[in-house]
Amino acid sequence: MDEVARVREKTDLVALISEYIPLKKMGRNFKANCPFHNEKTPSFVVSPERQIWHCFGCAKGGDCFTFLMEYENIEFGESLRTLAKKAGIELTKSSFQTGLSTQKENMYRLNRLAMEYYHFVLTAHSVGKVALEYLTNKRKLTPKLIKTFQLGFAPKGGAALCGYLMKKKGYKKQELIDVGLAFEGRGGVVDFFRDRIIFPLSDARGNIVGFSGRTMGDEQPKYINTRETLIYHKGDLFFGLNIAKDEIKKTDQAIVMEGELDVISSYKQGVGNAIAIKGTALTEHQVTLLARFAQKVTLCFDQDSAGYEATKRSLSLLEKKGLTTTVITFADKDADEAANSDPIAFKKAVKNDIPIYDFIISRLLQTFDKSAEGKRKISSELVPMLSHIENEIVKEHYLKKISTALDTSYESLYREVEKFAKTKEQDVSVVFKKQKQSRREMLEMYLLSLILQSDKPHVFLQKTEEILKGYTFATPAYQKIMDMLKTYLLSHSIFKSEELHHVMPQELLQTYDMFSLFPLPPFLNDEAYTQEIEKVAKELQMLSVKEKLQTLTEQIRAKEKSGEDAEVETLKKEFSTLLSKMPK
Repeated sequence: MDEVARVREKTDLVALISEYIPLKKMGRNFKANCPFHNEKTPSFVVSPERQIWHCFGCAKGGDCFTFLMEYENIEFGESLRTLAKKAGIELTKSSFQTGLSTQKENMYRLNRLAMEYYHFVLTAHSVGKVALEYLTNKRKLTPKLIKTFQLGFAPKGGAALCGYLMKKKGYKKQELIDVGLAFEGRGGVVDFFRDRIIFPLSDARGNIVGFSGRTMGDEQPKYINTRETLIYHKGDLFFGLNIAKDEIKKTDQAIVMEGELDVISSYKQGVGNAIAIKGTALTEHQVTLLARFAQKVTLCFDQDSAGYEATKRSLSLLEKKGLTTTVITFADKDADEAANSDPIAFKKAVKNDIPIYDFIISRLLQTFDKSAEGKRKISSELVPMLSHIENEIVKEHYLKKISTALDTSYESLYREVEKFAKTKEQDVSVVFKKQKQSRREMLEMYLLSLILQSDKPHVFLQKTEEILKGYTFATPAYQKIMDMLKTYLLSHSIFKSEELHHVMPQELLQTYDMFSLFPLPPFLNDEAYTQEIEKVAKELQMLSVKEKLQTLTEQIRAKEKSGEDAEVETLKKEFSTLLSKMPK
């Protein structure tokens, strides 16, 4: 057995997926709401017998490797290494080198070396002495905090890091440029980060994907980040998530802050579920990532106008994902200043977070007066936000609160929200419209699922063929699977689904797995199961005959119009013959 097969064999798919989403036992399989698209009715199915998964809503599916690749947005090599580590299997170096090492993985290793270099310069080299004093004295960071977050310092020199990585570690110039650590200057390759405090940026699995560099003075820009690369996308990650994720899961709450120092100072005060965005507001990718770890998201942005706007922009995405959203506020301070100047007040503010709508309403009432123009401005900001609230009870609560505060009727506010919602619906352009299956296609899928999941596939295939004489599946992939099933059962007295899976062409595997996971209704006994298969097969034959009859009818009409009597008679005889084959 090769290493990939060994890892797959040792991995319990149900246990693996349960680490990410809650699964519920449903007959022989497990079900859940799909983590890859929004849905209210569970269509994500996992088979413990086959060790496969499939979503009947978005059509994604596969095994343990494909789940991890899809969920974590990683490539096969990394999913293999991750699952091998979980299973206690040590991968051979030869296997790793024969195509499993990707460009991304090389970048991760290069960034880790850069992180270790920056950290060494800060903590153990004379070049980093000033930066270390800045962090410990002015920013009040302890050596333990510096080590936990692996902070570093980039020297002033033009190519110190490049020289180390190229001469000591054997990396090529282009590799440093591709990962964002360097750029091409007039005199050669130059370090991207110079004379800055370095904050490593990791994904949730601990891979170093990039860096953020901060000045120690008033130079602008204060922060610069790794440019967009193959592995670094600013809108996809959070600073500190690799450290905070366990505490976020434990508390079911993620506290989202603006800067790296906000997170580190919060961690120093015992707030271990804080993370920082890399941008001006949450992105859809970040919200999707947060939803995998916690139900509650608490925004802790700066108290200036930019922080307020970021809070508002983040709200619609959080509401769309169904997450509970609250806000932490400090008196004219950011989280870093609050944590260091008054730790007790800081912890109290963190504990007493307020619902986001209460925060926004309070802010607007303080900003505008209650004149007609003031009420118009307040309502114009609040109406779009309230329209995003899906829970009608929560929506009614805030409509009543605002109507009282503005001394206006509940009904008028409600009408404004409804009017906005209808306008929004009309303006939305449908980018992707899921193609609906025909009745015939759905029945074909159901029939194959009944046969493949039965205890007597030989018997049921024979019954099906007796009814479906001359039938051709409307879906070519289904026909191919049916043909392969017939061939397999002719030479095997016992049906083993996994054996057929191994000989199935790659392009048919996902469809074949879908049949194995299709949710079947409960049947009282074998007789009821048999009756269901016969019923479905007869309806399929009837639908097929009806389609052919419809085609013949159109052809007869066309021939009658053109006066081709001989052809009309031939077609009518064919029509009669076909009609006799209609199931009774």
